Amino acid sequence: MNDFLKRFGTSSILGGSSILEESSIFDVEMVPTPYHAINVALSGELNGGFRSGILTIAGPSRHFKTFYGLVMVKAYLEKYEDSYCFFYDSEWGASNSYWESLGIDTSRVLRLEITNIEEFKFDLVEKLEKIKKGERFIIFVDSIGNLASKKEVDDAKDQKSVADMTRAKALKSLFRIITPMVNSKSIPMIVINHVYMEQGMFPRTIVSGGAGVYYSANDIWIIGKSQIKSSDGLEGFNFNINIEKSRSVKEKSVIPFQVGFDEGMNPFSGVFDIGLKCGFIESPSKGWYSFKGSDEKFRRKTAEEDEDFMRKLVQNEEFNEMVKKEFKL
Repeated sequence: MNDFLKRFGTSSILGGSSILEESSIFDVEMVPTPYHAINVALSGELNGGFRSGILTIAGPSRHFKTFYGLVMVKAYLEKYEDSYCFFYDSEWGASNSYWESLGIDTSRVLRLEITNIEEFKFDLVEKLEKIKKGERFIIFVDSIGNLASKKEVDDAKDQKSVADMTRAKALKSLFRIITPMVNSKSIPMIVINHVYMEQGMFPRTIVSGGAGVYYSANDIWIIGKSQIKSSDGLEGFNFNINIEKSRSVKEKSVIPFQVGFDEGMNPFSGVFDIGLKCGFIESPSKGWYSFKGSDEKFRRKTAEEDEDFMRKLVQNEEFNEMVKKEFKL
């Protein structure tokens, strides 16, 4: 049967023809990040990560969206020494010092300034055409949220105040063209975006940019945020990664992630709450916790501040299986 199909594959005018069971196009190696909660949001696994394809990270201003993207850029560049990053910058919000503070080798990052959707599309398509299969690149876009269409820019130059009805079409065209190129060449693409509130009695949070953004993305996150307060005042922020769309994680899952002003970004941030959510950590009495089926009790603060304790927790096989059952598709 394979010889029969191969005869048609070799005579096909299409590129990338192969017997499905022999194809490696979907067998792309996972890239883990140092943050276990982010890995869960990406793959449904504590020690998972991300693969090629488009991830859209959306949310209001000052919701750490750029941070999540840079975490993935850093992980990719560290995993593959021969890899590079195309950084499309429309907001001038991620300075060199921000990249360097996260330990990213900026000598392997090409920054490209973009002012409208069409020039972004033309430049990106040109670069994707030049990339050979097997060459390692990650694309980071910050952001498409406020990126105007060329018509909107031209109208402003001509002092026209007419409404621009072309932006959603321009974005849809962009993603329609690049999606097969990004996936066929195994390129991860992280796109930062904005949100707005739907009108109505029960408004929903909507990702900006229209249907093209939704259809093309493998994964869409909407980031929520609340304050961490104590009697001493504001101590940091709770972030929720809301899974709007995913090919790996159950949609509408909510992954917690905390950032404290003192401890900063802990690789085990959110893990305790994930343990509570999937039932591996229980609270038999107020202020005390225990593992499922165990009588040994511990305080949350003590556990989270003990790096050895948290490392053993994320390596626990039963815990990992319960996390997969809770979040993974």
